[in-house]
Amino acid sequence: MTTSFLTTKDLQEKRKKYVPKGVSNGNLNIAQKATGATIIDIDGNEWIDFAGAIGTLNVGHSHPKVTASVKEQVERFLHPGFNVMMYEGYITLAEKLCQITPGDFDKQTIFFNSGAEAVENAIKISRRYTGRQAVVSFVRGYHGRTNLTMGMTSKVKPYKFGFGPFAPEIYQAPFPYMYHKPSEMTDEAYIDMKIEEFKDFFLATVAPETVACVVMEPVQGEGGFIIPPKKFVQAVSEFCKEHGIVFVADEIQTGFGRTGKLFAIDHYDVTPDLITVSKSLAAGLPLSGVVGRTEILNVADPGELGGTYAGSPVACAAALAVIDIMEEENLVEKSEILGQKFEVKLKELAEKHDYIGDIRRLGAMVAVEMVEDRASKEPNKTKAAEIVKYANKNGLLLLSAGLKSNVVRFLAPLVITDEELSKGLAILEKAFE
Repeated sequence: MTTSFLTTKDLQEKRKKYVPKGVSNGNLNIAQKATGATIIDIDGNEWIDFAGAIGTLNVGHSHPKVTASVKEQVERFLHPGFNVMMYEGYITLAEKLCQITPGDFDKQTIFFNSGAEAVENAIKISRRYTGRQAVVSFVRGYHGRTNLTMGMTSKVKPYKFGFGPFAPEIYQAPFPYMYHKPSEMTDEAYIDMKIEEFKDFFLATVAPETVACVVMEPVQGEGGFIIPPKKFVQAVSEFCKEHGIVFVADEIQTGFGRTGKLFAIDHYDVTPDLITVSKSLAAGLPLSGVVGRTEILNVADPGELGGTYAGSPVACAAALAVIDIMEEENLVEKSEILGQKFEVKLKELAEKHDYIGDIRRLGAMVAVEMVEDRASKEPNKTKAAEIVKYANKNGLLLLSAGLKSNVVRFLAPLVITDEELSKGLAILEKAFE
């Protein structure tokens, strides 16, 4: 690659001219080099990364083991196309994922490119297996930007507005939000009410015998890092078993150590029939997969599933390295420690700023909800936007989330050093002030 002499401003102008505005940019600087949890832009400025490419970089930027594995694969071949000629990386990675995902039954794995593709194929497979058409997701859920997955996603703007009509036979079930439960209700009463609402949904909205699958994020990501109670997740799982519905755990953002377990569903003591994986699976290379029960995955005939680039050998090489790194560097344990550090800092900030409403986390999947005041819990979208904007102008990559855009979320690489974390938290503190 030849060295470019274009300035940041030159490239920003070119981006405006040649790239549609429909692609959002939280940060308008231009990356030059990235390692661990630090990015250097073309002007030499340093950015601490608390966004992790929206949860894609649990092992960090340019992990030496990943880059070495990718280089070795690139020198051998780039892409024969698995459905044209097989290669070892696809098969080895499929085996690994069958071994490390929950469930002691026979499993298989199929690969795709993006999270949305994985979700869409989990649905195709569930429909083929059950002979049913309906799909149930949850209010505030996010599953992608394809036509089918847009229908499963709650947030209208920016994800759905003007892009319809959407695929039919998709229904959104109620989902608990503990922070916004009625103040007079106990936690237990609220959870029981939400379980009843979920069951009633299948009386009022869609009959269970027509439902192919229920797709659930074990922690809602774009929805604002909403963590459901264990009892609710178990009730959903039991309902699916009772009615022959495939239970799909969407682990695209939560998987690979993010929540202090290898997979977030492990927190709930349930075993899904299928799991969708992507994001941190391949450390930034496009790769996704559906893993689960052999009797479900193996129902489609040859040629009915797949895609030209599905299961790229280069991405598979990266993913095999990621799985090794997770174990060698104890990243599942580090995730919980990192999450605790974020929680301590956010609690400190909450003592100073009364617009901090709720601090919630599972492992290192951490969020803080901004409110007008703690009594009303009214969403404070403006404050969340100001904090994210300040951070992204002052050396910290930061993201918001939530149906009402009033949540600041943290997806820092699990390999972040103490020095990087301290620098990032110092900028965060200023952003809150």
